Amino acid sequence: MTGNRTIVLGLIGAGMVGQLAHLANFAGLPGCRVAALAELRPDLAQAAASRFGVPKIYPSHRELLRDPEIEAVVVVTRRPATGPIVLDALHAGRHVLSEKPMAHTVAQGERLVDAAERAGSIYAVGFMKRHDAGVQHAKFLLDEARSDGRWGRLLTVRCHCHGGDFAAGTQLEGAHVMTAEPRPDGLELWPAAPDWLPPSMADDYAWFLNVFVHDLNILRWLFGATPDVTAADLRRPNGRMVLLDFGDFPAVLDMAETSGPGWNEGIEATFERATLTVSFPPPLLRNVPAGITLRHAGAVTAIHPPPSGWSWSFRRQAEAFVTDIRARRTPLANGRDALEDLRLAEAIWRHSGSFA
Repeated sequence: MTGNRTIVLGLIGAGMVGQLAHLANFAGLPGCRVAALAELRPDLAQAAASRFGVPKIYPSHRELLRDPEIEAVVVVTRRPATGPIVLDALHAGRHVLSEKPMAHTVAQGERLVDAAERAGSIYAVGFMKRHDAGVQHAKFLLDEARSDGRWGRLLTVRCHCHGGDFAAGTQLEGAHVMTAEPRPDGLELWPAAPDWLPPSMADDYAWFLNVFVHDLNILRWLFGATPDVTAADLRRPNGRMVLLDFGDFPAVLDMAETSGPGWNEGIEATFERATLTVSFPPPLLRNVPAGITLRHAGAVTAIHPPPSGWSWSFRRQAEAFVTDIRARRTPLANGRDALEDLRLAEAIWRHSGSFA
């Protein structure tokens, strides 16, 4: 059904990211009503529901999924619990937006995609960078340049993620509520790594996937393909490199965890006659899209996306999910596409040989 009908939604998981990145956006979104919240910590559930005006509270996702009013859910929970909860939601016939990664292995991801397709549900994965106005304009520029050759041949791509303060200080602003309750146990958890990886490396793989899957995903989307893995050096706990082959050009993924103010993540595409740089903002920094810089013909130019009002990737992601449900539209970051990130992640770890 299309039109302007109100989408009735439930949120599963009310931690910091669940509140700041998702609940705050959906609760204030025209055409969407957050009717219920599921959270295992009762005090946090009550506090978050009060803070954001959610009328119904459930002690688990299973009770929420039995509520006939709820047609879609947003799942923001412990990463190994994401897959089982999403699977329950899809089996219950609900539309789903889940945080990334969708799962930890290709086999797990295939179960989710199959369930979504059998149910006819809209299934989106939270790669909010695809919804960033600056990133979308950068893709437009890259697609044009590669199509008409205005900057010559694309030679190399470098993507780096060195981290920093991902919350941009927002956790200090009173924008969300937390309690002293311990992190709950009792959730069904799927394995955090493929079964061919030694158990001693499962946590490292899961951390890699949780942090850097955004970069795998945005590389694939910006350049329109899933690359082959040429080399991968994951031997060190911090400071890692992966060399990827897109066929027409190589790409480097440069990964590190650093501390201090600011956020350091971006992509640089070098053509024969120009270089386009995309600088990503801290993920939780509101209303600041990615920056674009073009070096061409001896000049350095900052490029701004077309004006669209105040813009935040998480807000635009929420708007897109509601529209996807109304229009029965395939999400920009859909489950079947997100499977490719898991294939690429597994290929990187197989190629690294760091567990041999």
